Amino acid sequence: MTKALNAGLRQAMTDDPSVLLMGEDIGPLGGVFRVTEGLHAEFGDKRVLDTPLAESAIVGTAIGLAMRGYRPVCEIQFDGFVFPGFDQITTQLARMRTRHEGGIAMPVVIRIPYGGHIGSIEHHQESPEAYFAHTPGLRVVSPSNSHDAYWMLREAIASDDPVIFFEPKSRYWPKGEVLFGESGTGLHASKVVRIGTDVTVVGHGAMVSVLLQAAEIAAEEGISMEVVDLRSLSPVDYGPILASAGKTGRVIVAQEASGFVSLGSEIAATVAERAYYSLEAPVLRVSGFDTPFPPAAVETHFLPSPDRILEAVDRALAY
Repeated sequence: MTKALNAGLRQAMTDDPSVLLMGEDIGPLGGVFRVTEGLHAEFGDKRVLDTPLAESAIVGTAIGLAMRGYRPVCEIQFDGFVFPGFDQITTQLARMRTRHEGGIAMPVVIRIPYGGHIGSIEHHQESPEAYFAHTPGLRVVSPSNSHDAYWMLREAIASDDPVIFFEPKSRYWPKGEVLFGESGTGLHASKVVRIGTDVTVVGHGAMVSVLLQAAEIAAEEGISMEVVDLRSLSPVDYGPILASAGKTGRVIVAQEASGFVSLGSEIAATVAERAYYSLEAPVLRVSGFDTPFPPAAVETHFLPSPDRILEAVDRALAY
């Protein structure tokens, strides 16, 4: 995924001279995850800007640049570092187009590596997507594979609305095919990535790979799980989710983030409301616990595993 994101940034910068990159250590170093590797040497320090360690300044500067016709792409080094820029994002960036009655574009992309599974420390493995999905005026997306990472980033940069682009850190290194000739799926479309008949499981980002692992195990036991990749967290494309619920009658929503007042809560409530007569069991949720993200030594207890997914599948099938 790192190489796919790098290729997406390079192509966007080649196609449009108004695209520029901003962030901490993204220049000669190429970022802590090397997503911007080589771009500083190729495009120079006027388009790949190493910034001070000040997320509020990064976002505020990006807003000003967008108002002057640029398309800035900001990198937040780690998920837990976004909060110093939270005020600028939620009270300025998200509201600017509405404040001007649509009279100005606000084409700012904020890339945020997020989630666990990398054995890191506090502020480096969090899942803050619900804060941004809750905020009107922001588009929020998260790819789960290399192909989507490339195309979704290209589409996010082309958007005239601000996009919060959550990149699942644990998926940076697994390899995957990228079809450069076509995207195949729109930026805000959810997608069925495994067809099944007995139960529907819904997730996003790194959780999709966990759901697919659970589905493989379940298949050995004769249980057919349909897996839906959300891809877009705001807006949510409910079409494939509701169609799948109508087919299986059982739905489980999974996420790394804590469960209380979360994206999973919203999806579960909407499915219960709009697919009520199709359901054979309550919509179940599997999530991280309602605690701060724990030390790395015990992160596997916090993050949903295939076993926790399968336990929920058993509960759903028991109704």
